[in-house]
Amino acid sequence: MPAPTASDFDPAFEIVDPDVVRTALVFNSPHSGRTYPRSFIDASRLDPTTLRRSEDSFVDELFAGVVDRGAPLMKAHFPRAFLDVNREPYELDPRMFDGRLPPFANTRSMRVAGGLGTIARVVGDSQEIYSRRLPVEDALLRIELLYKPYHRALQRMLQATQRRFGMAVLVDCHSMPSSQGGRDEGSRADFVIGDRYGTSANGIYADILDHALRSRGYVVTRNKPYAGGFITEHYGNPASDCHAVQIEINRGLYMDERRLQKTANFDRVAADLMLMVDALAAEVADQLGGGRLAAE
Repeated sequence: MPAPTASDFDPAFEIVDPDVVRTALVFNSPHSGRTYPRSFIDASRLDPTTLRRSEDSFVDELFAGVVDRGAPLMKAHFPRAFLDVNREPYELDPRMFDGRLPPFANTRSMRVAGGLGTIARVVGDSQEIYSRRLPVEDALLRIELLYKPYHRALQRMLQATQRRFGMAVLVDCHSMPSSQGGRDEGSRADFVIGDRYGTSANGIYADILDHALRSRGYVVTRNKPYAGGFITEHYGNPASDCHAVQIEINRGLYMDERRLQKTANFDRVAADLMLMVDALAAEVADQLGGGRLAAE
């Protein structure tokens, strides 16, 4: 059976740019991809609906309004179950593959142990994805053709923003299941804001997001149970004026999780998120003195 390649997604990801860049904010939706190649489905022991359980369904659409506000939005088309760009490039479980992994692969991380490495072993409630081991060449091909181009494009976007404004604030956009099992704090939350406990961004940005959402009546927690993944940790460097925060949205707010369909509340959540974005953009404008926010 042929291994899926970047051409199966056409394109693998995209960056939606505004007509005029007006803010140092950059938005990224790495887990909202919903293109499932036939060869991937055939290699799985799960049906397509079950494979979608780990997908951040519709998150890219919730944040689509940022483009009209002058910020770029990057989004994956390949699904998280196929490749997870919010992991280290070689966070791989050797039990999943036929063949030897590169010696530099991280095979002992907590995420690998949980089945959620760069190539996931499970979706949803620990349901095994594959019916048999994968050729190790397939995993390495996914990383070369999808993972590395995605991160190169994200890095270029952040560098361009820093050149334009002298700073960049990345908002990494995710969703979480409404039921978190034993994670009581997370299961009560409508939103979880993560900034790696203050190490990936100036604390004011998480404060702004937190306040904007609480003022709309939402329950918000900080860094628990989600402090931010590889993207937040890797790109967030406040010392060099590149900040990264992660936002997790409770899927029960805007979608029917069983049917994977939007609910009537979707538009209200999207509108509230744009009020949050406006508040964050205003804070960034204040820090830049207002004069550097219009693109030249």
